[in-house]
Amino acid sequence: MQPANLANVLGVGVHTVNLQSAALLLETQIRERRKGYVCLAGVHGVMEAQRSSHLKAIFAKAILVAPDGMPIVWISRLQGFAATERVFGPDLMTDIMGRAEFRNCVHFLCGGENGVVDKLRDEMLRRFPWVKIAGIYSPPFRPLSNEEERKFIENVRTLQPDIIWVGISTPKQERFMAHYLPMLDTTLMIGVGAAFLFHTGAIRDSPKWIKQSGLQWLHRLSQEPARLWKRYLLNNPAFVFYAVLQKIGWKHYALETGSISSSSYACDPAKYR
Repeated sequence: MQPANLANVLGVGVHTVNLQSAALLLETQIRERRKGYVCLAGVHGVMEAQRSSHLKAIFAKAILVAPDGMPIVWISRLQGFAATERVFGPDLMTDIMGRAEFRNCVHFLCGGENGVVDKLRDEMLRRFPWVKIAGIYSPPFRPLSNEEERKFIENVRTLQPDIIWVGISTPKQERFMAHYLPMLDTTLMIGVGAAFLFHTGAIRDSPKWIKQSGLQWLHRLSQEPARLWKRYLLNNPAFVFYAVLQKIGWKHYALETGSISSSSYACDPAKYR
């Protein structure tokens, strides 16, 4: 029997929330100073979890796994959670930064190539002049060296942000958050994937009707075909196939409840970056 607030999406537990309820949950976490990380689950992340029990355990340990994709929302609704709505990473970021409940929060931006995170900070300050962005960091496209890791941890300790926004892409950002959250003086880490690129104009957003029809992946593919063709054209048909098997009862998926082994990172540090 799965928890009442979780939909079982191929064995990944996804909270049956909408944008408002997700934001209110996170406000409570900050107010009560309860550490945790937030994952946004789309088809890509769910399919990556099919290939990695470690990633599935990371999803299971998140304080919130929000449905970031209409196929995830549709499966949730088919399981009886009619109020579930999509929580799109870029929307979650702007919603939280604009909400009165988060006015006193201190933010930290982590991710993006050189220059992107600077543009994101400027854009957020332009849209929300009151927002407090204490620091930014663009991690290298490789595991952090011991010295880089030390400086990163010390910088966060000095700034003490309430929220660290992580835009590295799935599944790297989930592994990054699970690995570093215990070491960092922060309350929340929120993985928002391509939000950094959306808000800086590097990626064009889709019209609302495309999002609601579940075709945003096609709009993304048209913008980055060389990078995304394999992700979408291999993952999407497989996801539909396994989702149908789950729905008709030909395949059963148990929700992951195991703990995350830190030794997984020691064996392969490239897993998180």
